[in-house]
Amino acid sequence: MTTTRAPAIATKPQPAAARKKQVRARASSPLPALLYTDTGTSADQLYFSRGVQVHDPFIAFEAAGKRCTVQSALEFGRVKKSRCFDEVLPLEEWVERAWKAFPGRAIPPGPAEIIATLAKAKRLSGFRVSSEFPAGLFVKLRELGLQIDIAEGPLFPEREIKTPKEAAAIREGNRLSSVGFSVVEDILRRAKIRGQQLIFENQPLSSERLQLAIRAAILNEGGRADDVIAAGGDQACDPHECGHGPLRAHELIIVDIFPRVMKTGYWGDMTRTYLKGRASEAQRRLVATVAEAQRAGIATVRAGVDGAQVHQRVLDTFAAAGYETRRSAKGSVGFFHGTGHGVGLAVHEAPRVNTQPYTLKQGSVITVEPGLYYPGLGGCRIEDVVQVGARGAKLLSSHPYDWEIR
Repeated sequence: MTTTRAPAIATKPQPAAARKKQVRARASSPLPALLYTDTGTSADQLYFSRGVQVHDPFIAFEAAGKRCTVQSALEFGRVKKSRCFDEVLPLEEWVERAWKAFPGRAIPPGPAEIIATLAKAKRLSGFRVSSEFPAGLFVKLRELGLQIDIAEGPLFPEREIKTPKEAAAIREGNRLSSVGFSVVEDILRRAKIRGQQLIFENQPLSSERLQLAIRAAILNEGGRADDVIAAGGDQACDPHECGHGPLRAHELIIVDIFPRVMKTGYWGDMTRTYLKGRASEAQRRLVATVAEAQRAGIATVRAGVDGAQVHQRVLDTFAAAGYETRRSAKGSVGFFHGTGHGVGLAVHEAPRVNTQPYTLKQGSVITVEPGLYYPGLGGCRIEDVVQVGARGAKLLSSHPYDWEIR
């Protein structure tokens, strides 16, 4: 394939903070942002709140370039002490002000009335919200006369560019993934082969036992890995199958670990493929080709490159090795998913690295995770996380690729 020449490299790359401001300036609506959700389920809310965690929905908004929030007495002192917001307003006071602004109500003012009262006090005509904003609240705010624009794309596009602090948090998430892989390798080394069975501590080794061991180890290190993939044999040929039942000797086992660091809310995301026993030549060739494709993909990553070009390098590697992708009514075989996705306060966020054109930006963080899946032979996926640099990719994950465990 003919590759595209990358744009000229700047001699003095801008710091991440400056790149964030440039991306922020391209927001789809000039209106200030408004959120009404909690930090546990909303990556945008956690980002806007600069890391302070509040587990019930609350109002947060921009006003005159400041980050503002309304908090109940339960949370007010803690949030104010965190200094994560420029202005923390007491919910009880604004409920009273909303009562006066909307007299004659039979029930206390809700979030819509409080937000409308705030907007009038702050001289705001409206807000920009995400596509995930509560629909009922959206309708009520418009009925109260506020202009509410739904952002085209991310509410905070600058989230895509990661600062050194954010990159370090993601690296910690990937360290937790590595902790999980070390547990897997220890269990597989200690497991005994009886026929096609894997026996660990006198019991069949199952996907569930492996997943539980991974979760426990990561929890002990300060992370949560609620959803872990440990799928063997043909189960691994469905990339998002978590795995269930006994694992078998001499079969490929895909282990995909994406933990969240409890302290920061940032995620890691890594995948390794294992086999306990003796691999066939076809299995060895499959794993070697996926590893080659991943190296080719990572080598293509740099600022200014089209993500579709990174994906194409992976496709070309598989095609050159003779691995065909086919789709049928029963499903797909070969390589049939994207090469990667962004990682940060969400495990899947912008950008996506697939067939769709998208210019990679300096400072963004993506996975590179090619895979091949053939029922009867098995599946293999290898995934690491990199930060896009001016001259190439910087690994934010690290763990050995030793996969065949005797």
